Amino acid sequence: MSDELHLDQSAVIPYRKKDKEIEILLITSIRKKKWIVPKGFIEFNLSAFESAKKEAYEEAGIIGANETLELGTIILNRYGGEVMVKVYSMEVIEEIGTYPEKHLRKRKWFSVSEAIDKINVPEMVSLIKKLENSVKFN
Repeated sequence: MSDELHLDQSAVIPYRKKDKEIEILLITSIRKKKWIVPKGFIEFNLSAFESAKKEAYEEAGIIGANETLELGTIILNRYGGEVMVKVYSMEVIEEIGTYPEKHLRKRKWFSVSEAIDKINVPEMVSLIKKLENSVKFN
């Protein structure tokens, strides 16, 4: 692998503000049914965030605001090598009833502490905490 940082995938951590707390939307993976955040390969004609927003719609049936924070980049061991995943915050503004992967996945809102318990990728847990600390309430 070269020294150049190559970002293969992008993801969003979908959240909403509720009663001065934030909640995180997780979805199940297709094969192992583990709780994850929406992510996918970055499409060549989209920015990393636009690509992640598109995945969030396809996988979770959610539409998010365009304002985002780039929370960080994590490295996952997938597909026989390392995959760089650029992770963004995404405030959910709409949930759609029918979406492309509805029959393949579950989606559910969790408190931050519940979401942290469900996610089994330590680097993603730290980005959820970073998101929680960055969300402002008016």
